[in-house]
Amino acid sequence: MLRSYGYTTNLEEYQYSGPTQHRFSPYTFNGGTVLALAGEDFSIVASDTRLSEGYSIHSRDAPKCYKLTDNTVIGCTGFHGDCLTLTKIIDARLKMYKHSNNKTMTSGAIAAMLSTILYSRRFFPYYVYNIIGGLDEEGKGAVYSFDPVGSYQRDAYKAGGSASAMLQPLLDNQIGFKNMESVEHLPLTLEKATQLIKDVFISAAERDVYTGDCLKICFITKDGIREESLPLRKD
Repeated sequence: MLRSYGYTTNLEEYQYSGPTQHRFSPYTFNGGTVLALAGEDFSIVASDTRLSEGYSIHSRDAPKCYKLTDNTVIGCTGFHGDCLTLTKIIDARLKMYKHSNNKTMTSGAIAAMLSTILYSRRFFPYYVYNIIGGLDEEGKGAVYSFDPVGSYQRDAYKAGGSASAMLQPLLDNQIGFKNMESVEHLPLTLEKATQLIKDVFISAAERDVYTGDCLKICFITKDGIREESLPLRKD
């Protein structure tokens, strides 16, 4: 209660609670799942098209597969802003290489180049999980998986993104035949690989809120790149 100059004023109690620290993060996770697998003479890169943040869906039509060359596709998931920036840098580097050498960079060379790009930003890394699918110099399917700071390896199959913990064990079982006894190791056909990808994404959309809306599949063969879409659940 304050009395001055003939009138009365009520003042709220002021309490000092100490210094407040304001936090800012340059990163955010926009969800989504990517998957790639390699066959004898083909590779497949697939992703969903949901772009979300927290419990909000920003877009239902944001595929995470980007065509790099006529026989190489990259799948990117993580922070969408870094995905866009990184793919633009890769595209520019590919154009510079083609103008300088008069030929297109191979899938293995693109993987090595991407590793150096990611490692150059190791102190402020791109928040992106990358998987490259394509054909090697012998025409065989090749898949390269990366961590955010450039470490990479060649795999037969790999899943990344928000539902990777659900997809990877199933791929280990169905393609890698891990921890299975007395099982005939049959070569992976294009038809079986396609059906398997559809099944695992339908299952992932049922369990992961960041995966859904639509499935985009890129088939990479010696004839080029072919795309196919499949609706997923939208809630």
